[in-house]
This record gives sequence, C-alpha cells and structure tokens, in this order.
Amino acid sequence: MIIDPSSLLPIVALLLATIQPAAANTEKAIFIAPETVNIPLKGPSLDDLNLHVITPSAWSIRANLTRVFHAVTKDALIGSATWLLLDQLTPGQRYEFRVCWAAIQPTDFALNVYELDTVWDTPELIQSLAEYANLRRPSSKGGQESSPEGQEERKSSVLLLHIQAYADYFTDNASLMKDPPPVLADLILDPYLYNVVPRSLLPTIGYLVLVGMVAWFVARSIASKLQAIAVTAETSTKKRN
Repeated sequence: MIIDPSSLLPIVALLLATIQPAAANTEKAIFIAPETVNIPLKGPSLDDLNLHVITPSAWSIRANLTRVFHAVTKDALIGSATWLLLDQLTPGQRYEFRVCWAAIQPTDFALNVYELDTVWDTPELIQSLAEYANLRRPSSKGGQESSPEGQEERKSSVLLLHIQAYADYFTDNASLMKDPPPVLADLILDPYLYNVVPRSLLPTIGYLVLVGMVAWFVARSIASKLQAIAVTAETSTKKRN
C-alpha cells in the first residue's frame, strides 16, 4: 500500500483550523479612522476634558470602569458612562478596540465610537461627556502630551469612545445589588495591518504557520515510513508465494 503524503494535508489543515485564540471576557468594536480635523491647542480644547488618551503608540491602559445594572433609568446611565479619546489615528485605517476583564467580575459592555461633530451635535452624548469630564476634573493631566509652544491648533484623526458597563450578576448582598463595584479592565487599541488582520494576531499567525510547516514535514516523514513498511510487507508476501 502506497500512501501519498499530500493525502494527509487535509487532516493537518483540519487540525490547524481548530486552533483558535482565546477571546473570553473580551468585548470589541471595529472601526475605520476618520479624516483629520483641526483641533485647538488652547482652551477650550480636548485636553480640558481630562480624558484618558489612547494612541497607536500608547495603545493600552488599565482602568476601573463604573458599572450599573441594566434596569437603571436613562438619567442614571449618563453618569455611568466612561469616555476615552482615541488620538493620532491613521485616516482610513481599520482599528479594533478591546475591553478585557476578569471572569470574577461578570459584566456586559456597550462600546460606541463617535466623531467629534456627532458628539457636539447630539444633546444626550454631549451631556454624558460633560458629566464624565466633570467627574474627572480633580484628576491631574498626567500622561497627556503637552501642547507645542507657539501653535494654536493641530491636525489629527480622532474619535471619542463611549463605554457603558453593566453589572451582570445577582447576589443576596443588598449593597452589591444597589451599588455594583467598578470593574477593572484593560483597554486596548489594536490597528489592523493592511486593514486585514489585527496587529496583535501576528504572533498567533506566526505560530500557526510554524506548526503547519512542522506538521507538514512530520506528515511526509510518517508517510514515507508507512510507505516503506508497506513495500517491505508486499515484498515479503511475494517471496512467500
């Protein structure tokens, strides 16, 4: 019996297809960066909002996000939102924004990205942003870049990210049901390479390619040995006859 090594390739491909990156406790939003806009550097400016800023170079932060239960009123949701500024984006490039959190803090997330004009022109959004900025006013502006001297504005592709976190649990503890604690989450901005695949998946892709190559060579070696055994057995049978 002669075994063709190529016949084993579909089996190897099927095994590789079952390898998937873990995506537990992750919520994401995929978007395309808008065109650049003029952003004032002198007040009032985006810096005055005291928002966390995430850029392709400073692509991850860890933060406590306020949670509420789904049954709260619309007015309560205004105060429970978290806003982030996505800055220095590349116009036309695809990005993925992820929220990652621990399984011991059951939470549902709603993520939405908005262009500046959309927020300014929507009363509910501007009210929510103002509420959040007011809560962060006592915070220092550490981590934000200082404005260049002598410049009144800059051009950049920016988006405002709106996050709402909903506690997803039930307990007999009345205080936890009334006031759920914040959820600790990693907030990650992940650009797509050539608008096809997230940059963070490159190590996984490299690993799968390496495993595929090793599996192919192993399959060829096994097939060759099986072929040699089959030929030997066939020869022995002929000699006996």
